[in-house]
Amino acid sequence: MAIRHAAMKATAETVELGGRHLPLAVKTHPRARRMTLKIEPGGRALSLTVPPGLPRHEIDGFLRRHHDWLLDKISRFPEGGDTVVKIGATVPVLGLDHRIIHSGNLRGLTKATPGQNERDPSVLCVSGPEDRAGMRVADYLKTVAKREIGVRVAVHAAASGKKVASIAFKDTKTRWGSCSSKGNLNFSWRIAMAPPEIVDYLAAHEVAHLTEMNHGPRFWALCRKLCPHTESARAWLKENGTVLHAVRFE
Repeated sequence: MAIRHAAMKATAETVELGGRHLPLAVKTHPRARRMTLKIEPGGRALSLTVPPGLPRHEIDGFLRRHHDWLLDKISRFPEGGDTVVKIGATVPVLGLDHRIIHSGNLRGLTKATPGQNERDPSVLCVSGPEDRAGMRVADYLKTVAKREIGVRVAVHAAASGKKVASIAFKDTKTRWGSCSSKGNLNFSWRIAMAPPEIVDYLAAHEVAHLTEMNHGPRFWALCRKLCPHTESARAWLKENGTVLHAVRFE
C-alpha cells in the first residue's frame, strides 16, 4: 500500500533585519526532522522549513538565535535585493572585480583589461547600445565559463578515466551544476564570476558524479582526490553563491 505524505503547508510573515523588512515563509514539511533556514536568491526573502507540530516558541527562538547571522548575510545584498549590471557598475570576472565601461562604438567584442594597481582597476569594455550593456557582459561571462569549465572538465575526466557526453550552460537559480546518467554535464555560467579555484571545484564535482551518482562518502573522497581544495570551495559557494545569483543582467 502506498504511503502518501501530507502536502507542505506554509504561512507568510515578515522579518525586520537592519531596517529591511523581508518576507519570511514558514513551511511545515512532513518529513522535516529539524529547522532549515534559507536565504532566497538576491536576499529578497527568507524561508524556514520546520517539522510538523513544532511549537511556535521554538520557531521564534530559532529565529532569534540566527538574527545576527542573518543580519550579516543580508547586509551583503543591495537594498533592492539585486545588483544590476550597467555602465559604471562593477562585476567580478573569475573573482576579480571589473569596472564596466563603454567603448563608444556600436559594434565590437567585449574586452577585459587587467589593472596595473589599485588606482588602475581592471575594466570590462563593452560596445553596442548602452542599455544593453548587461546582456553584453552576460555573453562575455558565458564565453569565459565555457572556456574555463571546458578545460577543467577535460583534466578531471582524464584523471578519473571517464568520458563526458556533453557540456551545457544555463542560468539556473537552485544549483551550480548537474550530471545526468548519460554523462551530460550542466553548469551555471554565473560561475565565471567566481575565483578560478571555485570553478575548478565545480568542474571536479560534476565529473565525480560520472563515477558516483550520489553524495555519499565515496563521491566526496573522489571529489577531494580530483580537487584538494574541495572543502574551502564548498564553503565559498555557500557563503557567496546567493550574491552571484543576485546579479541581474538586463
